[in-house]
Order: sequence, then C-alpha cells, then structure tokens
Amino acid sequence: MPKPLTVAVLAGAALLTRRALRRRVRVSPLWPLPALDPPTSGRPRTRALRLRVAARETVADGVVQLRLEGRDLPGWEPGAHIDLVLPSGLVRQYSLCGDPADSSSYTVATRLVEGGRGGSREVHEQVRAGAELEVRGPRNRFPLVAAPGYVFVAGGIGITPVLPMLRALPDGANWRLLYAGRNRESMPFLAELEEFGADRVTVVTGLPDLDRELADVPEGTVVYCCGPEGLMAAVAERFPDVRLERFAPQASLDGNTDFELELRRSGRTLTVPADSTVLAAIRAELPDTLYSCEQGFCGTCQQRVLEGEVEHRDELLTDAERADSMLICVSRARSARLVLDL
Repeated sequence: MPKPLTVAVLAGAALLTRRALRRRVRVSPLWPLPALDPPTSGRPRTRALRLRVAARETVADGVVQLRLEGRDLPGWEPGAHIDLVLPSGLVRQYSLCGDPADSSSYTVATRLVEGGRGGSREVHEQVRAGAELEVRGPRNRFPLVAAPGYVFVAGGIGITPVLPMLRALPDGANWRLLYAGRNRESMPFLAELEEFGADRVTVVTGLPDLDRELADVPEGTVVYCCGPEGLMAAVAERFPDVRLERFAPQASLDGNTDFELELRRSGRTLTVPADSTVLAAIRAELPDTLYSCEQGFCGTCQQRVLEGEVEHRDELLTDAERADSMLICVSRARSARLVLDL
C-alpha cells in the first residue's frame, strides 16, 4: 500500500501538471503547435484607477456632476475624457470639465438620456457620493491647438469638453462661443459662461441659426464642436475642417453588405451579415471574446487584422494602429473577406 507521503507527492505533481497545461492552452489555443504573438483584444489602453465619488450635484435639469477623488492622478489637458466603469460593468466616456491643475480629483457631468443604452440612467439613479468607481484614462482626441482665433459650438452637455478650453485661453485670445440647448434650465454652467461677456458668449434656446451666428468666421479660425449629431453635421457642412468630439458612434453608412470573416487562430470561417456587427458575429462563435463600450471608444475589442481592407468607424485608433488592427464593435470590411488574428 503506498505511503501517505508518496500519495501526497504524486497528487501534488498531478495538480501542478494540470495547471501548467491549462496555462499553456490559454497562451495558445492550438497547442501543442507553437504559440502565436499575444492578441490585442481586451488589453486596457490605460491603467485603471479606483476613485471615490466625493460629491454629486445636479447642475441643470437632467444633468448630474460627479467629483471623483484620488491621489496623484494622471494629468490632463482641456478636451480630455475618461472612461467610467459603472457598477453594472458598463463603460461610458465623459469629458473632464474640472481644473487640469487639480491632481486630486476629476470632474465629469452627464445628462440623463431617455431611451438610451442605460449608462446615463445608471449614473443618475445608482451612483451616489461615497461610491467607488473604476476610471480609465484620461485620453485626449479633442486637444486645444494654437490658433489665431477660435469658434466653439456646443449643444447641451457638449459644453463639458469646451469649458476647460475657455478657462485655459490666455487673456486677449480671439474666441467666441455659440451655446445651444432646449431651454436655459437644461444648460449646465450657464452662469460661469455668461461671466465671459455677451460679446464672446451667445446663448441660444432651440435650434441655432448657423448661417447667421457663424456668418463672419475669419480665415485661419479653428472651429470646435461638441453636441448632438445633427448639430455637429450642420457645423461640419459649413466648416469641413471642424474638430468634433463624439460620444456616440457616427451613424452607420448605408449599403452594408455581407462579408466573409476568417478567425485564423480558431480555424473558423463565418459570415458577417449586413445587419450585424463583427463583434456580434464573433461572439456567436466565441462567447468569451472581450468587449465593453460597443461604440468604438474604449479599445477593449481591438483585434489584429491579418488580411483584408477595413472600413474604420471608430473614434479611437490612430492612423498607425488602423494599419493593422480594428475595433470589431463598430468597424467592418471594405473587402469581401477579412482575416483576424483571433
């Protein structure tokens, strides 16, 4: 009869071997073939922070402002935003609207969107002072650049990335702001903005008359716009070089078609229908594929592209990243076939 010590040693060795095999398979699902380079999917683009909601304040009808406190927080510049991981796991992006010189807190504001995807409602109904939230970032795809003059156009909650820009402009800078909203009660930060003076700030309720308000923009002026998609489209029609900040995916292009998708690592080939996303098609085959925002902003679903041409619809990847990767939640194939390193 085996001695107890021998049995224990053999059992321990078997357990260690089983764990090693599991780790090896996770590294390369096709093991014992050689492992490929690690995929990009699911890798956070910035380290996560755990911050406490130090204050929660209603700053306009349907608009809640949160001050998130921590220590030695990463610095940021006007136009930056953070990813907020909500208690349910949803990830949403919010512009920083506080003071970049304050390294102990981030301030964001969010409007309750009726009929939205649930993120804003969760902030309004579940996030309270004292709660801890995971924060990623900051990131800035809407930076304030040097220019001889500026025109800022903001619609409703779209004022949040613009507000720190106005505070940062030097005395004597040539700028003006057109700020539109449904009504004054729904427009946050009005009191502070109107202190800049009526010669710089124009407040409009309802749809602004862009032909009148933006009729005399001098050559070389940089135009910034953040707000509802309709407002941004109208401004972009007048100023093709406008700098836009979006927190919802741009409307999908008409004419989507089916295309073939090969998942090289998994050895699978499938069809992505015209009315589906690459992410949805992949998760039907590989349910553990990571994703988060589903809007092309957070980068969680980034995948390496091995073959084919991509129609990029995200608001995150750089030109260099787009050369060999895509965000599968929003982007599609331009070619009839696409191959991913998945």
